[in-house]
Amino acid sequence: MTAPARLPEALTSLRDVVAAAPLGLTTPGGEAARRAARGVVEQVDDYLLPRLRDLDAPLLTVVGGSTGAGKSTLVNSIIGAPVTTAGVLRPTTRAPVLVCARADVAAFEGERVLPGLARVTGGAGGPGTLQLVPRDDVPPGLALLDAPDVDSVVESNRELAAQLLAAADLWVFVTTAARYADAVPWDVLRTAQERGTALAVVLDRVPPGAADEIAPDLAGMLDRAGLTGVRLFVVEERPLVDGFLTEDQVAPLRGWLHALAADQEQRAAVVRQTLTGALASLEDRVAGIAAEVEQQARAAGALREAAAASYTAAYEGIEEGVRSGSLLRGEVLARWQEFVGTGEWMRSLQSSIGRLRDRVAAAVTGRPTPADELQGALETSVETLLRAEADRAAERTVTAWRALPGGPPLLAAGDEPLDRVSPDFPEAAAAQVRDWQGYVLDLVREEGAGKRTQARVLSWGVNGAGAAVMVAVFAHTGGLTGGEVAVAGGTTALGQRLLEAVFGDAAVRSLAARAREDLQARADALLRYEQDRFDALVDAAGPGPEAAADLRAAATALTAARDRA
Repeated sequence: MTAPARLPEALTSLRDVVAAAPLGLTTPGGEAARRAARGVVEQVDDYLLPRLRDLDAPLLTVVGGSTGAGKSTLVNSIIGAPVTTAGVLRPTTRAPVLVCARADVAAFEGERVLPGLARVTGGAGGPGTLQLVPRDDVPPGLALLDAPDVDSVVESNRELAAQLLAAADLWVFVTTAARYADAVPWDVLRTAQERGTALAVVLDRVPPGAADEIAPDLAGMLDRAGLTGVRLFVVEERPLVDGFLTEDQVAPLRGWLHALAADQEQRAAVVRQTLTGALASLEDRVAGIAAEVEQQARAAGALREAAAASYTAAYEGIEEGVRSGSLLRGEVLARWQEFVGTGEWMRSLQSSIGRLRDRVAAAVTGRPTPADELQGALETSVETLLRAEADRAAERTVTAWRALPGGPPLLAAGDEPLDRVSPDFPEAAAAQVRDWQGYVLDLVREEGAGKRTQARVLSWGVNGAGAAVMVAVFAHTGGLTGGEVAVAGGTTALGQRLLEAVFGDAAVRSLAARAREDLQARADALLRYEQDRFDALVDAAGPGPEAAADLRAAATALTAARDRA
């Protein structure tokens, strides 16, 4: 007997969406959600899909419980042979042992159940394996699996125990008279209740004469936990006989399990209970995962906003630096004064022969012209501004991220320090500034191509006019004080008049505006590249906008398919 085709398909789709759930940010609920997602994927792979495809497969009964509860001794006693290792050293059960009828071994040899565990037959299995023990004295239709301790000191054992319990048709949960009220067993029992898993509880190592007191107490706890009707078996503390529990102690549990194996209807009822409960639990479990995905989306949004705010401030800082006139300080101011204030332009305007003589002299002596020196000073000044603002933006982003959920681990995961510009930023900034200067010169050539201005531009050179346009971009005195204002104000006014004489007032304003816009666009591209370092970290770890909706849609589709089935 198999399930309707639509249900496995819907379950597979849900499994794939949950497996891909983007939960990479370190948020308060992130680790729990990642565990929940792994649990859903493992249960679908290990139990739900295999069981749906073969509803008549043997009943997989997982014997689980706390450290030292006596699980292995119980399994050996049920079988009547030492099929699994029992002892006082912990953790004893390093690899799970599955005991089944020889006729049923084929059902467990392949990857139908617990596909992640390699099969070992005829010998002890190691970590990552499932030891199969086929026997003639186990009734067909029943398989017993001795699982690791749910509270093992070894994390991998605890994880494997949870995985095996999720793959069970029936849990036989073993606890002791001394530890039945411990927190860990009840966490596991609550999981069984939430998933509707068929469950039996074995209360082991009960002092003789204390069963009438302890058993009702445990039964009351089970009822209050919503586990009404759970079969409870009591095993008294008695000396073992050849390593086995006495027959009168183990017979009730063995008889019950054998009866399930012999009665197909009862066995099917157990399978149906666990299968139905597990399927029904998925919607709430996936809803919890989706809620954490939304939480991570909000955390990712906060991280992106922090980076964007820092780099927007940097962009505004560059714009302010360009418009304030502060770039005309120091070396740039000196080179501008030398270029205009000493009459270089006036001599060039008066005599093209003089301009040619100066260029020839510069070529012979190796000295750059005043226009070249001015452009070089401007280049250095603009690069410094870009670097300073980008450094500040990186530092502000790192500071903000350290206080935001998910931020510190992302900062630690980077291959290079993020509180300063990227290693290739200086070279990229230099290239952008040089390209900007080339763009300005192209603007001057374009503007000077007309008959009215061509001769004038040629009379004192594109470089000279271009340098003046570059200065005009920064020709505000808000960042200057004292004598700087007088010098810069006078010399920039002179340069402005000279440019207007060549191109006209409107053309000069247009040239300066276009040059300023191009510089800001280049600065924006540089800062976007720098911000992308942070955004890429968030994108790699955080969820996309549709991730939570995809999870909920897959869960809804599964519910619809389950209802139809």
